[in-house]
Amino acid sequence: MGRMKRKLHKLTASWLDMPQDVVFELPRLTLIGDRQLYIENHRGVINFTDEVLRLSLSKGELEVRGRELIIRTIWTDEVFVEGIITGIELFP
Repeated sequence: MGRMKRKLHKLTASWLDMPQDVVFELPRLTLIGDRQLYIENHRGVINFTDEVLRLSLSKGELEVRGRELIIRTIWTDEVFVEGIITGIELFP
C-alpha cells in the first residue's frame, strides 16, 4: 500500500506542478554561509544545546552541530537557527 501512496503523491505533485517537498513532507533546508540555517517541515525539537540541535522529521531525524547555536525563531513546522554551523546530518 505504501508504494501505491507514493506513486499517487508523485503523480499528484507532477500533475499540479507542486514541489515534492510539499507533497511528501520532506524537510527543506536553507543554509546561509555557516551562520544561519532555516529548516522547514520539522516535527519538533528532540534536543537542543548551544552545540547540537536535533529535530524530528516525518521520516527520521536531523542533527545540526556547531558552536554558539541559538534558536532565533520557531514555529509549528519551521525553525531558524543562528551560530557557527559545522555540520548537518540526516538520520533516516
